[in-house]
Amino acid sequence: MGKPTGFLEHGRELPKKLDPSVRIEDNKEFVLNEEFGEKIGTQASRCMDCGVPFCHNGCPIGNIIPEFNDAVYRDSWEEAWNILSSTNNFPEFTGRVCPAPCESACVLGINQDPITICNIEKTIVETAYREGYAKPKTPRSRTGKTIAIIGSGPAGLAAAEQLNSAGHTVTVFERDEKVGGLLRFGIPDFKLGMDVIDRKVDLMAQAGVKFEVNQHIGVNVNAQQLRQEFDVVLLTGGSTVPRDLPIPGREFKGVHFAMEFLGQNNRRANDLELKTEEIHAKDKHIVVIGGGDTGSDCVGTSNRHKAASITQVEIMPIPPEKRPANMPWPQYPMIMKTTTSHEEGCERHWNILTKEFIGNDKGEVTGLRIADIVWQDAKPGERPGFEEVANSERVIPCDMAFLAMGFLHPEPTGVLAQLDIKLDDRGNVATQGFATSQKGVFAAGDMRTGQSLVVRCINEGRECAREIDGYLMGGTNLEAKSDSLMLSA
Repeated sequence: MGKPTGFLEHGRELPKKLDPSVRIEDNKEFVLNEEFGEKIGTQASRCMDCGVPFCHNGCPIGNIIPEFNDAVYRDSWEEAWNILSSTNNFPEFTGRVCPAPCESACVLGINQDPITICNIEKTIVETAYREGYAKPKTPRSRTGKTIAIIGSGPAGLAAAEQLNSAGHTVTVFERDEKVGGLLRFGIPDFKLGMDVIDRKVDLMAQAGVKFEVNQHIGVNVNAQQLRQEFDVVLLTGGSTVPRDLPIPGREFKGVHFAMEFLGQNNRRANDLELKTEEIHAKDKHIVVIGGGDTGSDCVGTSNRHKAASITQVEIMPIPPEKRPANMPWPQYPMIMKTTTSHEEGCERHWNILTKEFIGNDKGEVTGLRIADIVWQDAKPGERPGFEEVANSERVIPCDMAFLAMGFLHPEPTGVLAQLDIKLDDRGNVATQGFATSQKGVFAAGDMRTGQSLVVRCINEGRECAREIDGYLMGGTNLEAKSDSLMLSA
């Protein structure tokens, strides 16, 4: 512990951000982390060396948080990087887009603001790249075993780096022209720039991981071919079937799934082929249906397009401002979140039932019929219901709508059908551990669990890599999440 009294002397502080009026002029990151300077050591000094570091329990990958905080306070950046990278393959991603369940579990957070763990993590990784500490994880020798990974999102990339470091020959297949999955074609550049993804992929390639792009397994490449050519096939294609909104008028032009809009803007911002008809929010009245992070990303992107207005609606009640009694520390609380995208401009409404899209004689959406609802207490064993508020029905302007209501399951056709993979009741890949119903075929990430956080997908990839390594070699030396927890015990 660097400074025993740090948490008593200093409050929580984060880097400044560009003013909303400035940052919406482009798609670049806008957190002024470089100007934070020596304050990062002060923030690290707040870590209070608690007897039981509950941040470990909050972190899905078991980051060794007190130890790297102490190293940052002592200005020992290479040590901090070695600690952080021992458990997290992609701190450059999680430091930018993770909702930080570790901070919700911080012991200091019981009666003060928690440690700025995410920002410290981001600073460590940026320092590591600048100073040359971030290097390829090249194996000492090769085992002769070959592994095909289908999908290059966080789960697939984490598994690839781990399995390559164990000496296996790993090839990652991606259906798009660039590696990254929804990291690249889903998360806006103002949160995670493509250059951040590229530099990590370059390190992995230098270490020996092979990447094959424009390879849509199950469509232009038969999945059975991979089973014959590789010792193991790992499925990490994600949960890509979005939840639809089957109300009258859904067919009108201008109603889109959120990822159609976000993925296309990633392409536009990086001079890549759009591939589909242009979706642009300039001068349009935008309605975002869904109150989560994907909806927030649609808000921020619409702001950058200079939309005429942006309205975000959510069927659920407004979350509480503070941690509710039924979500006590150290649980991750479902509380009101105002994102940087909301700060840039947006009307937000809760307890809203979307009833009908209104259109013109050209088949274009022009409005959305909505109504207020009141939620009822749930009966034992049942889901809560709701009632529509009398005389609350109205039509709001809507030239373009984005459906951001989450994802259901992976695509059942293509690779899953060709490999005859058994699915569970929710349409996800059914597994025992990480092994599918087909020998030598494994699954990890959202394809196995359903939609989740980037950090949980990284953990899925790491844990699955251990199981695959053990399957191929009869045992494994790859790090387990529990090993990182033991280091701080």
